[in-house]
Amino acid sequence: MPLLALTTRKGLLLVRDDGDRFALESESFLGARMSITAQDPRDGTLYACLDHGHWGVKFHRSADLGKTWTELEAPKYPEGSEIRPGDPAVLKYLWAVGFPSDKRPGTFYLGSEPGGLFELAEQGAASQLNDALWNHPSRPEFWFGGGRDEAGIHSICIDPNDDDRMLVGVSCCGVFETRDGGKSWTHRNKGLKAEFMPNPDVEFGHDPHLLVQCRTQPHKLWQQNHCGVFHSDDYGENWQDVSQPDVGVKFGFTVVVDPDDGDTAWVVPATSDEKRVAIDRALFVAHTTDGGKTWRKYREGLPQEHVYDFAYRHGMSLCGDHLALATAGGSFYTSSDRGETWRTFSSQLPPIYAVTHIDESLVA
Repeated sequence: MPLLALTTRKGLLLVRDDGDRFALESESFLGARMSITAQDPRDGTLYACLDHGHWGVKFHRSADLGKTWTELEAPKYPEGSEIRPGDPAVLKYLWAVGFPSDKRPGTFYLGSEPGGLFELAEQGAASQLNDALWNHPSRPEFWFGGGRDEAGIHSICIDPNDDDRMLVGVSCCGVFETRDGGKSWTHRNKGLKAEFMPNPDVEFGHDPHLLVQCRTQPHKLWQQNHCGVFHSDDYGENWQDVSQPDVGVKFGFTVVVDPDDGDTAWVVPATSDEKRVAIDRALFVAHTTDGGKTWRKYREGLPQEHVYDFAYRHGMSLCGDHLALATAGGSFYTSSDRGETWRTFSSQLPPIYAVTHIDESLVA
């Protein structure tokens, strides 16, 4: 009976799928716009990031699966930090959460707009901006907003075997890797295409919509990119375009990789960057088991008429055979057979920015 967290335009919803019916377990921050919710796999703590607009970014922690929450101070850019000369850096959005191994309890990372990576300690009580990435020489010319006003870090992938090795996805600029715990960063954009740039093969200026890493094969990575679906077998040093436009697999936002098989992944295709609707107004999930050489389209149980909907970056989650899909239009679907067939929880929810499976066994 999977428990899932839905991060929505109107708060955080915890819902349960028991196979025969769905149940709404709890509501938190009702009416508030959320950006991302994540569970620490080391101790079960939930972290919720809120976007209050006029009141700014808020950050909360729960040790009891959302029954109670503690507000933490949101990360701040150091005094004098600038996005560009004369433009002060102010936190606008928290977009990604990344957790290292058990060797570093209480420490984790947050990705933000305008493109800062923060390291947090003491379960979020203290934070520090990663200066090496913030001051990367590519920033002044090649970091720019992709759907938001400024560049944002929306993906954090930490090697489960090496806490010092991490990759981040930046919209827009591309993928960056550190192998020394964040002291230095190298771009990992070889093989990507930036079709919206004068030179599609630029080193910087790419728009990875989401970057994910296989848990047991961390050298295998996927990204759903503005300009296609890309796969890497070498920690992102080289990317292969595995798009198949003739079957609809190219543009989209979300991607999920099997934690035990880095060649198995799921995407939710959409029509072009400027339209952002389901292809032919019919929703489907595309699935590959061979690294993107071939794709299957799953439609059973998903709406196939008049669908003007798509999934945001963090709109899909996998746990075992259970796959969950949440959409920008407020629909939520689940599958118990890895996407082959689907059931509808609701089509009347607020816009859903993220969905994640919750492990209840981590909380005493």
